Amino acid sequence: MVAIGSKALSLDEVNRVLLGGEELTLETAALQQVEASFLFLEKFSAKKLIYGINTGFGPMAQYRISDEDTFQLQFNLIRSHSSGTGKCMSPLHTKALMIARLSSFMQAHSGVHPEVVHLLKDLINKNVYPCVFEHGGVGASGDLVQLAHLALVLIGEGEVWYEDKFQPTAEVFAKLNLKPIGIHVREGLAIINGTSAMTGVGLVNLIEAKKLLGWSVVLSAMINEIVEAFDDHLSAELNAVKKHEGQQQIAAKMREILTGSKMVRHRPDHLYKELEEEIFKDKVQEYYSLRCVPQILGPVYDTLAQAEKLVVQELNSVSDNPVVDHHLENVFHGGNFHGDYVSLEMDKIKIAITKLSMLAERQLNYLLNDKLNHKFPPFMNLGKLGFNFGMQGVQFTATSTVAENQTLSFPMYVHSIPNNNDNQDIVSMGCNAAIMTSKVIENTFQVLAIQVMTMLQAVDYLNCQDRLAGFSHKVYGEVRAIFPKFIEDSPRYKDLQKIQTYLKNNMPIAF
Repeated sequence: MVAIGSKALSLDEVNRVLLGGEELTLETAALQQVEASFLFLEKFSAKKLIYGINTGFGPMAQYRISDEDTFQLQFNLIRSHSSGTGKCMSPLHTKALMIARLSSFMQAHSGVHPEVVHLLKDLINKNVYPCVFEHGGVGASGDLVQLAHLALVLIGEGEVWYEDKFQPTAEVFAKLNLKPIGIHVREGLAIINGTSAMTGVGLVNLIEAKKLLGWSVVLSAMINEIVEAFDDHLSAELNAVKKHEGQQQIAAKMREILTGSKMVRHRPDHLYKELEEEIFKDKVQEYYSLRCVPQILGPVYDTLAQAEKLVVQELNSVSDNPVVDHHLENVFHGGNFHGDYVSLEMDKIKIAITKLSMLAERQLNYLLNDKLNHKFPPFMNLGKLGFNFGMQGVQFTATSTVAENQTLSFPMYVHSIPNNNDNQDIVSMGCNAAIMTSKVIENTFQVLAIQVMTMLQAVDYLNCQDRLAGFSHKVYGEVRAIFPKFIEDSPRYKDLQKIQTYLKNNMPIAF
């Protein structure tokens, strides 16, 4: 069980709930604070003008709401903002969104009734996922539209994904004996006013981006191995004089992966001696996509480390407005719902992963172009040249997908559009940034699947399995178990899907 309450959640704990099947539990002391926050706000709000309790919302806040209409006001807010479009978020993204919202409420600064956190916890543990649409939020005043669809389900309306299909919320609640929340003070505004959609998707992006980085390191090591590159560009001595942690970590991991390889060459054994040739057949230095991997993937490592720090901080923050402080007996109005921290980090991840996919595409091109590698047949064709096609078709897919990544990498962070009658005059677009980043990540798994397929064909062409490092041989064996060597042409799309699933389900190395 992963407990939410007195201590900050980590990315690993979120991963254990999302992908490891662990359930959430709510700490008793934290629940007591949630109740104290609610009871304070209920008492404090009497006879006072407090935004979102007895006022309208946004530019309509100048209108006072009568006491008899305050509860209906919250229902109106939820229903009117349940207006998203596009696809529903994946169950994984929605589950992460719910964890992020629950984490924010458990800080006990939202003034919600305890039944809100109990129902959220139950929905997460029972794998009931609201239909939350991808399009709608602008990431300031929080992810209003996305979180309104969460709130719609919490009041027993809308639709949920349960048992592999969308069903009316009321029917699923009846089946599971779940009771919708009521409106007590400000539950509508408290639920929809926060950064939990972008944060939830951002957490999933971090988990998957770290897998991509691990696989890119592994595949970059393997390509250096099978082309029998020199090893000094990975040496501790060379990389230590460049003072970036990411570069040094990447180089160290590649050296670790290549331990025991009988293919990687040691430069002094070949070139640091008297040579008679005037023109060398072997390259003295490799192409940049092989030689500069620590310098290219190092910034990706550092970017993900910084993004994890900030997105996890957001996960453990209070992101709604106003903020209720029952200890100081006050209510503070401000802008904690603004998603700039997450938005900027999502754009940085998106750019970094696009560069990773570009590196993979260049390494793939090197393997497929016999005029560059002087080692393999064109397009890694193990059949009859001119008659068979090898990897020619799948290379088009890799090139096309990387090109899409490059276009998607335009930053959302600097693409604010004023709206809400200019009340929201500068916004973060954080949820858009997170969802676009998830698309880039999905694309990159597809590109790496093509790279893996090609790498294994190269190993079989060289018949070098017994000369590989132990780690490389393990990867070769595991993927060959789901993707056999091929010579004759046949559709490859199902093989690519299998390899992509394998990459997603395995974290090859830990940093």
